[in-house]
Amino acid sequence: MTTWEPPAPALSVRQVLALERVLAGEPEVVAGAGRLDRPVRWVHVAEAADVGVMLSGGEMVLTTGVLLAGDEDKQTEYVRSMHRAEASAVVLGLGRAFPAPPEAMRRAAERCQLPLVVLHRPFPFAQLTEEVQSRLVRSKFAAVSLSEAVRTELTALITTGAPLQRLLDEVARHSACPVVVANLAHRVLGTAGERPAVDDVLRDWERVARQAGGSEGGGWIRAELGGRGERWGRIVLCGYRGDTATGRLLADRAAEALVLHRMLAGEACSWEEQSAQSLLTDLIGGVVPARHLLPRARAAGLPVNRRTFVPLVVRGRDAARLDRVLRLLGLPGLVAGLAGTATAVLLSLARDQDAEALTAHFAARLRAESGSAPAVVAAAGARTSFDDVPAGLREARHVADAVADSAAALDLPPVVRLRDVHLRGLVRLLRDDPQVQSFAERELDGLLCDPDEDLLSVLRTYLATGRNKSRTAQLHHVSRPALYRRLEAIQVRLGVDLDDFEQAASVHIALLAHDAQQR
Repeated sequence: MTTWEPPAPALSVRQVLALERVLAGEPEVVAGAGRLDRPVRWVHVAEAADVGVMLSGGEMVLTTGVLLAGDEDKQTEYVRSMHRAEASAVVLGLGRAFPAPPEAMRRAAERCQLPLVVLHRPFPFAQLTEEVQSRLVRSKFAAVSLSEAVRTELTALITTGAPLQRLLDEVARHSACPVVVANLAHRVLGTAGERPAVDDVLRDWERVARQAGGSEGGGWIRAELGGRGERWGRIVLCGYRGDTATGRLLADRAAEALVLHRMLAGEACSWEEQSAQSLLTDLIGGVVPARHLLPRARAAGLPVNRRTFVPLVVRGRDAARLDRVLRLLGLPGLVAGLAGTATAVLLSLARDQDAEALTAHFAARLRAESGSAPAVVAAAGARTSFDDVPAGLREARHVADAVADSAAALDLPPVVRLRDVHLRGLVRLLRDDPQVQSFAERELDGLLCDPDEDLLSVLRTYLATGRNKSRTAQLHHVSRPALYRRLEAIQVRLGVDLDDFEQAASVHIALLAHDAQQR
């Protein structure tokens, strides 16, 4: 899809003076040369000395000054009134009233920094007025057309259930600049645009965003997000190159669409969660180097300077609950749901904090809240470099997956680490090897050819508990004799003796491989 080029900005004083018709009048800027980039909203021909009271700002005033000749006080006051009315420039046609640029007007305009231009050759003002105003009308029509096109396209995306990122991508395509959505605390909830340009904006986002404040200088154009009298965020066009008025229209249309999108999405997944999920998924995926994701992490509110990062993956708790526990404990971090029932957590701790103790405290709090279904907290070793975070997240996910199937039967520590998964972790790493797959199918064929989930579950628990019959019977809520009958049926089907260590170990490895493959 091609990039949308924003409409040309409204004519500036400099651009008007460069028009062919104006050049024929031999224009000369005699004051206010540093303000020639002021936009021209309209062109007004007037000879009245008090015309300033009739202006609304942004006009280029054309005059011969016939009513000002011979009175320097009037000339000075005329320029001051133009300045008060916020005129973009004054163009004075030299002739009978002023054969040379009037010094009083020049001095006053220079003090006010109001562009004062004189035309050395007779010039029909009507021609200039016609050309400039036709250009301005075309520019306004283009802005309105763009506004309606954006509204139509964003509404169509919302009705088809498009995600937030798709809407932001469309806004960035039309604005041809980075687009950022942030909450009122300047935490970034979403971005769109060319990645290098977005990263430049995010590199010191909070400081730049606060410094920009409510101004729209430098192409920073913002629109508030909210409803029912309450604001909850803003969308910002960063470095918009088109006309400011057009940028405001574009930002307003985008804001309307985002508010509607949020209303229709309800509370299913907040933008904060989506932002964290996108970042952590990219970190785990490893396609984008971690250092390139650092600006996004900082803008998302994660402290990154001189920190210790603790990658965690939790099973059995949703992202909202984990985020609430982090807030209760005062631990800064990002939380995001992964595929299945896993949730990634990236803690960011100060260098002088005890990472292991705080991780254990977090796990203990989860366990205290867990009730009958304990959460599995898998952790990788602490990292002091953000570049090492992706490997840590992948390690934590590997550990969580390795114990997922038998967590209830295993005597797990509050925080499970790579050293705790032993053979289970190795088998999971090898689960895609064809020879391992063939081994698992061969060893378990007697149970898999006519699947009996109850027997498989009993076998899994019996082996995970170290062949502890009492514990297995307790976990499956059956009597010892009933358990013996099940174990006898398993041995008959598999043709093995589970009291023989080597045969039991072989079946255990095959079952671990089978479960890892099924996951």
